[in-house]
Amino acid sequence: MAKYLTKQRKLLLDFLSEHTDETLSAGQIADALSGKEISTSAIYRNLAALEQEGRLKRSAKPGSQEAYYRFTDDEDCRGHLHLSCLRCGKTVHVEEAATDALAHQLAKNEGFALDRTDTVLYGICADCRK
Repeated sequence: MAKYLTKQRKLLLDFLSEHTDETLSAGQIADALSGKEISTSAIYRNLAALEQEGRLKRSAKPGSQEAYYRFTDDEDCRGHLHLSCLRCGKTVHVEEAATDALAHQLAKNEGFALDRTDTVLYGICADCRK
């Protein structure tokens, strides 16, 4: 069921589409949008709706009970694996050729069909390792 594009929903979608390389908590999103015309309850409500619509993915980082969100409605996200930094939260899209190679190896060696739409590998990015 399609949602109306309210002003608050548009603000949130615009923000999320500008941050496709990040996995953010609702609190981080609310902080970033503070001073805009969107309430914290509208952020939570719209995040839940966007998750149900399949436009973002919710996850938990190891060692945390807080929910984190990654916008997946962007064309660049579809069909790509993602690497997520445990320190800074940056998300990187894995090149299609590398994704294809990994999926092929998993299918060949393990008999495993990889779901590319919902796969995030966690670790520490190059910037944080410096």
